Amino acid sequence: MSGVSDGTRELLVTTGRADAGCVLVAVRDSGPGFAPKDVEHIFAPFYTTKPAGLGMGLSICRSIIEAHGGRLWANANTPCGAIFQFMVPAYPDDSS
Repeated sequence: MSGVSDGTRELLVTTGRADAGCVLVAVRDSGPGFAPKDVEHIFAPFYTTKPAGLGMGLSICRSIIEAHGGRLWANANTPCGAIFQFMVPAYPDDSS
């Protein structure tokens, strides 16, 4: 959201139960968002749209979430910003 210079910056985090014993977390912001063409690339290592960005943050987040049996995805937030959501199992898999 550092790209937002005017107006109010908003960040909303919500949680809830999802299907099959999972927890769903959604993080919504009012920042500049991302172009629809970028959604396929934003989780790739070293992909960034910021001049001083490393492009590792979302890649690391996805790796951690997937290591816990979950998944992470992103969508545009109307009228501006982005929504990042992830789902992880509510309880560990005790089968191992």
